[in-house]
Amino acid sequence: MTEPKTSPPASGVTWARVCKECGQCHEGQDSHLYEYQDEVDDELVCHICLQPLLQPMDTPCGHTYCFQCLSNFLHDQDFCPVDRQRLQLQQCRASSLLVRNLLDKLAVLCPFRSECQQNMQRCELQPHLHNRCPAFKRLREEAERKKRPSWNELKGSKSDGDLTDTKFTPSITRTAQTSETGLVNPAFEEGEDDTPLRSSLVAEATVVELFLEEPEVDLGLRIVGGKDTPLGNIVIQEIVRDSLAGRDGKLAPGDHILEVNDVSFASIPHSRAIAVLRQSCSRLRLTVMQEKGFKPRPEQLAQPSASLLSQLSNPNQNRGTVIQVTLVKRDRSEPLGIKLIRKSEEPGVFILDLLPGGLAAKDGKLRNNDKVLAINGQDLRHGTPESAAQIIQASEMRVNFVVMRLPDLSEEGGEGQIRGARRGPEPQYFKRRSTYMKDPPGGFSSQEKTVSLKKEPRHSLGITIAGGRDCRSRLPVYITSVQPVGCLHRDGTIKTGDVLLSINGIDLTQLTYNEAVTVLKAQAAQNTVTLQVIQTFADKEEKDGESSSTEDMDTLEAPKEDNVNWVPLWTRWLGLPSYMHWCRDIMLMKTNSESWGFSIVGGYEESHGQQPFFIKTIVPGTPAHFDGRLKCGDEIVAVNGVTTVGMNNSSLIPMLKLQKNKVTLTVVSWPGSLV
Repeated sequence: MTEPKTSPPASGVTWARVCKECGQCHEGQDSHLYEYQDEVDDELVCHICLQPLLQPMDTPCGHTYCFQCLSNFLHDQDFCPVDRQRLQLQQCRASSLLVRNLLDKLAVLCPFRSECQQNMQRCELQPHLHNRCPAFKRLREEAERKKRPSWNELKGSKSDGDLTDTKFTPSITRTAQTSETGLVNPAFEEGEDDTPLRSSLVAEATVVELFLEEPEVDLGLRIVGGKDTPLGNIVIQEIVRDSLAGRDGKLAPGDHILEVNDVSFASIPHSRAIAVLRQSCSRLRLTVMQEKGFKPRPEQLAQPSASLLSQLSNPNQNRGTVIQVTLVKRDRSEPLGIKLIRKSEEPGVFILDLLPGGLAAKDGKLRNNDKVLAINGQDLRHGTPESAAQIIQASEMRVNFVVMRLPDLSEEGGEGQIRGARRGPEPQYFKRRSTYMKDPPGGFSSQEKTVSLKKEPRHSLGITIAGGRDCRSRLPVYITSVQPVGCLHRDGTIKTGDVLLSINGIDLTQLTYNEAVTVLKAQAAQNTVTLQVIQTFADKEEKDGESSSTEDMDTLEAPKEDNVNWVPLWTRWLGLPSYMHWCRDIMLMKTNSESWGFSIVGGYEESHGQQPFFIKTIVPGTPAHFDGRLKCGDEIVAVNGVTTVGMNNSSLIPMLKLQKNKVTLTVVSWPGSLV
């Protein structure tokens, strides 16, 4: 048996030095340190650091090491540390779920023993530190007070009418960005007596490690932003369901990526960020800034907020009855007796079964097939069973569920069954052609191209296409490849990524995918073909010694031969003229005391001229977050039908704040770059 060693935090430890995962003080690249309550079996000990395994990796020769230890060792060597057989990190695989579960269940002590005498399983230490440890909370609050000036100081430092140069953004990270021009935060509002209506906004830097069993596998992230775009930062727009990142469950839409594998994303162009995220490696270490929402008051802990309940109870958003259920455990470790699953046809978490004799079954209020909307106030409408289980495990005695129960169609008669068998289009996804005319963001433009050629009727144009107004994002039809055997390749004018406008005078901009294919095939049989397309451009002016040439961009976006799902980068859509945009109306509702819950960037600036308004941040626990339709990177083209063209921040923000209970945003949304 091995007696693990540890070094508890010193009394003079600071928030900057303490590890946010294990609570100890160690260098960023060193393994986490834990104080184990009992001796640990030698089978669960790394042969390099002689400590219980962290992120265990199995070698082909049958040995197990910490990922960090093995990675550092193989950086200089090419053999197994025990039997010296030839070894590369790519040959190793994550240990079995059984081994990882045994390690997660090792009993550890809170590292702040002088103020907190709690013990728990190793996997519960990080939630304990962030949610329950008084010493960890004290360090965090001290750091916040040092970084953030008081509200009165900020009010006194601002001149009347100044809404852009100095912003109060009550989060740990944005205090360093208060001079960023154009950033506003309607998520925070003040009452008539100059006191905040909501508690302080909390954001935390988190390190997430993704292990890629196959180097070429997609992470499942859609990315927007970059220093060459109005957003500035690199932001996760969406997590692809059942992807590597989706199954991991630690990243979320709206996370700002600060660093990837020691590469800073603080000031990086979009294409460079995508290249870093697509690099071939067995592990990606991402440092992200995650909005945690407004810090709840003590009496609000574990209770579903009024905003959450009002959003979940909205009949336009849901098809069933929303029910609140509170289960009270006899002790923290008592299981609830609930089996949770995900469904292939619908996002979210569902109750598969209630175990006989379990707490939930005895309570009798939850049922099989209930959709879990929230647990302890945390939104799970797009969550996973794993994330739900983590919330339950981290809970104290009371676990508050908000579930949606679908009507039993068998009790509604035959007419109800027929009606329910086929769902109509959901109103929140209704889209239409935009009538709001505006210029693209600065640095982005487009150019129309026309090519006319004579050909044999039997010869193919030699292009493949995607998009169409029936796809999820209502994209225009665009070219995914120009085949070397076709006549368009020989002409050289048409490029991958060009958006199709017309062929032989027939408009293609409003067609579905199948309609576009039919028209292209019919017109390609003619002796003469005239094709009109739009090519978008992004300025390649780079600063600070970085380069991102057109050749680099083409290489980055070049489709693989076997990749039939290639799509352009998010930045390519920004240059499209407004008559090619499709927009949709999103109506948000709130109470008088709430904020809308999103921040924006853009508007008229003397140095940059007119810039569109983009959604930069969506705050958890607010109406914009619970509604679920707004995404980071969406462009706001109108508010309550009034165009935002020509507005500056000092015009738009008061307009948003004047809407006390309801606002309709007209937005244009482009899919983020897939990595």
